[in-house]
Amino acid sequence: MSDIKEITKKLLDFRDERDWEQFHNPKDLALAINIEAGELLELFLWKNHEEADSEKVKEELADVLAFAFLLADKYDFDIKEIMLDKIKQNGEKYPVDKAKGTAKKYDEL
Repeated sequence: MSDIKEITKKLLDFRDERDWEQFHNPKDLALAINIEAGELLELFLWKNHEEADSEKVKEELADVLAFAFLLADKYDFDIKEIMLDKIKQNGEKYPVDKAKGTAKKYDEL
């Protein structure tokens, strides 16, 4: 079993043991991702990134990832596949010869 499938199974088992699937529709999972991402951002508010508590960053990042994995499961997405596809798409939008060393958006390159 791949690491991604193992993590997803553990999340689904955790959810199912608590009868929470009823609350995990795609809309609410997407909202949960946004809320948890906001909590992650809050750790950096008014600070240099070095000042953020790395343990709290780890915890909030895990929450974001957990809800993302659950949302992917709802749509039967293969996480590895969609991530590799996105990296390929970004490679086409941001070719090295144009994007290297710049933070410009693809339509400004």
